[in-house]
Amino acid sequence: MLVDPNAPFFRRLWVRVLCVVLPLIWAGVELYNDSPFWAVLFGGAGIYLFLALFVWRKPEG
Repeated sequence: MLVDPNAPFFRRLWVRVLCVVLPLIWAGVELYNDSPFWAVLFGGAGIYLFLALFVWRKPEG
C-alpha cells in the first residue's frame, strides 16, 4: 500500500478528510487551467486516498 490507513497520523477524522479533499481541489484547479494530465493524476490520488482512508481502513478498537 502507498498509504498506511491505520497509522496514528490518520487517526483524526479532519486529517483524513483534508488528505482526500486537497488533491481533489487541486485536480479541479488543474482542470480549470487546461492541464488534463495533472488533473487526472491528482484526481486519482484523491480517489485512492478516499478508498484507503475511508473504505479499506480497519475500524479502531
